[in-house]
Amino acid sequence: MVFLLVAVSIVSFILMTMSPVDPLQANVGQAALGSMSQEQIEKLEAYWGVDEPPLKRYLAWAKDFVRGDFGMSLQYRQPVSKVIAVKLGNSLFLMVTAWILSGVIGFILGVAAGVFRGRLPDRLIKGYCVVISSTPAFWLALLLLMIFGVWLKVLPIGLSVPIGLEASGVTFLDRLRHAILPALTLSITGISNIALHTREKMIDVMESDYVLFARARGESTWQIVRRHALRNVLLPAITLQFASISEIFGGSVLVEQVFSYSGMGQAAVTAGLGSDMPLLMAITIVSAVFVFGGNLIANILYGIVDPRIRRGGNRK
Repeated sequence: MVFLLVAVSIVSFILMTMSPVDPLQANVGQAALGSMSQEQIEKLEAYWGVDEPPLKRYLAWAKDFVRGDFGMSLQYRQPVSKVIAVKLGNSLFLMVTAWILSGVIGFILGVAAGVFRGRLPDRLIKGYCVVISSTPAFWLALLLLMIFGVWLKVLPIGLSVPIGLEASGVTFLDRLRHAILPALTLSITGISNIALHTREKMIDVMESDYVLFARARGESTWQIVRRHALRNVLLPAITLQFASISEIFGGSVLVEQVFSYSGMGQAAVTAGLGSDMPLLMAITIVSAVFVFGGNLIANILYGIVDPRIRRGGNRK
């Protein structure tokens, strides 16, 4: 994981260095930049770090990052750690909800589709998954916003908190109402992948010899699913669920933009368009930690779900 994080940081830094966005023009403006003196421009270049070689800038950033100093955000004029703490808190509330809902609902739908293969429930679930998997997240977000925010007017159309309220006056219910539509969008788009893969695995299990033997012993379909099938289909579901963390992070960028939700995704877009190197690098590393950590947790859970996978299990 350490080597992967180092590689991610290097690639991200190179891509930002190659970006055609001029940080001075993006944040000061061409007209204002043209009216400045050369001395003022040099001070701005020193502030944004564009007057130093890329290698020197990366080594200085990496040295501070390892010490826990993420630097100052050039866009927000605040420490990067403070910006990420606020944005990550908003995004985690959104993404964890979507991640749990998509995993649980997708697994249930996949099991149901596999059990009722070829029948009406299976056709309905497959049709839903195919349609949703080919639907862009931002289009679905716009559709939900129009239905529930504009036409029905039962949910707010954007932001993470009510506009005009101080932070001390924002309640948990206020945050919950503003997170419903973004979380619902991410949940809907994340269901299809888990449901379709679980369905295929469930079909394989239901056609296996030991299930045929269980039917011959008089076990009902529910007993077969509970005693034999769930443990076998749980492993691939766990793999897909933790692998979907990266998809949740990627989808949140578009969804947060549509709903103007103040989270990590929107902060990443702002940092990228404004060439805010310290903030974007920190967001990239934090996102990578979540993705790699999810894969690590999946590997640990394999041994809990199926003891045969534990190290030394074959020898025993």
